[in-house]
Amino acid sequence: MVTSKWIGSARITGLPSVLILAAAFAAPAAQAGPCGAEIDRVQAAVDARIDATAGAGRTGAESTAATDHREPTPGSIATAEARLGDGASNEKALAALTQARAADQAGDGAACERALTAARAAIGR
Repeated sequence: MVTSKWIGSARITGLPSVLILAAAFAAPAAQAGPCGAEIDRVQAAVDARIDATAGAGRTGAESTAATDHREPTPGSIATAEARLGDGASNEKALAALTQARAADQAGDGAACERALTAARAAIGR
């Protein structure tokens, strides 16, 4: 007897459903470039640095986005810090991470590593 389940509006039946779901979740990992794991580590370090800078720095005026109940992102926090003169190095690190992701997606390990080195240097690591 084959069992069937409904996921959203699609009906998935038996073992093929397990294989389809497994393939869907495995696809992003299979597309990782030469330095994807290191990008994640450096991103975590940059995020921690942004959080620490935000907690220790001066305060600024509340933005319109903040009054609309939107959650801040590391990028929006870094931008606000840069306006206050506190987060210029965090902005550089985020820009370098963007370059690293582009190089990683293109499969260019050397360019990715150069961008990661720039990101680490920007946050003093």
